[in-house]
Amino acid sequence: MKIGLFFGSFNPIHVGHLIIANHMAEYSDLDEVWFVVTPHNPFKKKKSLLDDHHRFQLVLRATEDYPKLKPSNIEFGLPQPNYTINTLVHLKEKHPDYDFNLIMGQDNLYSFKKWKNYETILEHYEIYVYPRVSEKKEAPELLSHAKVHFVQAPIVEISSTFIRKAIKEHKEVKPLLPHTAWIYLDEMNFYK
Repeated sequence: MKIGLFFGSFNPIHVGHLIIANHMAEYSDLDEVWFVVTPHNPFKKKKSLLDDHHRFQLVLRATEDYPKLKPSNIEFGLPQPNYTINTLVHLKEKHPDYDFNLIMGQDNLYSFKKWKNYETILEHYEIYVYPRVSEKKEAPELLSHAKVHFVQAPIVEISSTFIRKAIKEHKEVKPLLPHTAWIYLDEMNFYK
């Protein structure tokens, strides 16, 4: 089975995440997309993150109606801060018959060479890239790399940062969130 790994803090997960993941599952050769909920991104400040368990719950609820989309808390048990290469190695050990691949926004190709062991990732894993509106320019050699595949997914410019700020300002954000995730956020009074 060919699995696409969609890493993120999902703080919170929003409809843009679902649109991209579903598009990858339906319009590429990936069989499933796993939302890998990241406990702590080495490039982000931890204080703005909801508790790991709550972000996983949001993803779990948001994906329950989509058989090809799965939540994953695989990184919760790994030493922190964690790096993608460690997760990939761990997943391969745990699921040797699965073919794991990365999913990332086109803007992330710009900083991909800063990732720990990025050469090893490129050597052993394929990368599925969705378009993003960005001023950043990708590294030219990555654009034509044999392991990098561009998927013409819809461009969705919704950000979790915008949603958190809007909730704090008492704005209506329900249309930006999967319904079940919105209910959980509202019940738990998150980001207010």
